[in-house]
Amino acid sequence: MKLEEAIHQKAFKSPQQKLIINLLYTHHWLDAFYSEFFKGIDITTQQYNVLRILRGQYPNYCNLKLIKERMLDRMSDTSRIVDKLVLKKYVDRMVCPNDRRQVNLLISDKGLELLIELDFIDKQTTNICKNLSEKEVQQLNNLLDKLRD
Repeated sequence: MKLEEAIHQKAFKSPQQKLIINLLYTHHWLDAFYSEFFKGIDITTQQYNVLRILRGQYPNYCNLKLIKERMLDRMSDTSRIVDKLVLKKYVDRMVCPNDRRQVNLLISDKGLELLIELDFIDKQTTNICKNLSEKEVQQLNNLLDKLRD
């Protein structure tokens, strides 16, 4: 669906304004798409992101700083997200024996099992791009990287 139809706007001040609004609209569209997967299992997209980061580090421990650096949503309260994942027993938290101020985090077996159940999401997200060729996907990736430079 064209942006103009989706937000009922006939014209934009400039192509750049349309691009930014289009990116924002698409971001929220994707967020809603992802949120549907987590209904009924009591996790958020940010918690899912943390679990995937921890799975990428497994079997090594990591700390909050590493998670914060890798989060897709840099505005997230990483400490609060990890606290909730610890309460749900998806993450194990241990005080570092060498530095009591530092906390070591490790995805638990329960967290790994949950991610195995949710691995189908990767296939579903690939389907979002079904209207784009491989070349277009690569071009869009390159353009988005260039925009952020």
